[in-house]
Amino acid sequence: MPEAVEATFPKAIFQTCIVHMTRHSLNYVPHTDKKAVAIDLKKIYQSSTVELALEALNDFELNWGDKYLAIVKSWRNNWEKITPFLQFPKEIRKVIYTTNIVESLNNTLRKAVRNRGHFSTEDGIMKVLYLAIRGVSKKWNMPIHSWKQALNHFAIMFSDRFPDRLAA
Repeated sequence: MPEAVEATFPKAIFQTCIVHMTRHSLNYVPHTDKKAVAIDLKKIYQSSTVELALEALNDFELNWGDKYLAIVKSWRNNWEKITPFLQFPKEIRKVIYTTNIVESLNNTLRKAVRNRGHFSTEDGIMKVLYLAIRGVSKKWNMPIHSWKQALNHFAIMFSDRFPDRLAA
């Protein structure tokens, strides 16, 4: 997926979902160690900077590397895709460190397409997708926490890519 995103949007910053990365890591951990390992993983992704996050990963490896080397390797192999959100202010990181909102929408769209089976025209599938998005958007009644702060930061950081109608 990162390659597809970067090919389509060359200036995009690709962020691996921290929630999924952590869940994947905890798949290797028995129940007895899960809480302690989760706390140590949290120290990595809640660090203030990439440098501090790397220190936390090194500490994690010292504490757990013998027992859970697969987790350490996974975080090290994916480090460049795990840490981009650390360049943003701490207050807005939760807005961007998970892909759950996007995945929920994708699941809705997949379900709408799967339930229909086949489409005779491209217009047909576009109508089904439009109606699915319209239906699910009615459930979006809770504002995203810290979204206004995030929007302000994005408008400044990405002013060359920000839509004119939203630019300050």
